[in-house]
Amino acid sequence: MDIQKNTGRRILNQKGFSLMELMIVMVILGLLASLVGPAMFKKLGTAKQGTAKTQIEMLMTALDSYRLDVGHYPSGQEGLEALVINPGEDKWDGPYLQKGLPKDPWDSDYNYQNPGEHGEVDIYSYGADSREGGEKEDADVGSWQ
Repeated sequence: MDIQKNTGRRILNQKGFSLMELMIVMVILGLLASLVGPAMFKKLGTAKQGTAKTQIEMLMTALDSYRLDVGHYPSGQEGLEALVINPGEDKWDGPYLQKGLPKDPWDSDYNYQNPGEHGEVDIYSYGADSREGGEKEDADVGSWQ
């Protein structure tokens, strides 16, 4: 019986945080978020640029395999689709991409050009703004870079 009385008395004597203490903690958390948040968003843009470069390299490797089998890169009309679906080539030994054509990190299709301006073929993404040119996350990412 003494144990039950002591336990009940301890619960009644406990105090919580005051409203002022909770508000101070919230202000401190808000300040930390405002300092850390922008730095994290910059990293996100850089990571998307890196992802686009990696995907373009993967697409170029698949195109090279296609060319080794067929004897030439896909024409502009066939484009990157020829890596997944046979465009009617006898020596086609695909699909050259097991998971299908990827979208760029900004959910747009990659652009393909044959003949390319910078090489035999060009693959590129216009970046976050989906327009030619730009800086930082809006910058174009291409196979020639």
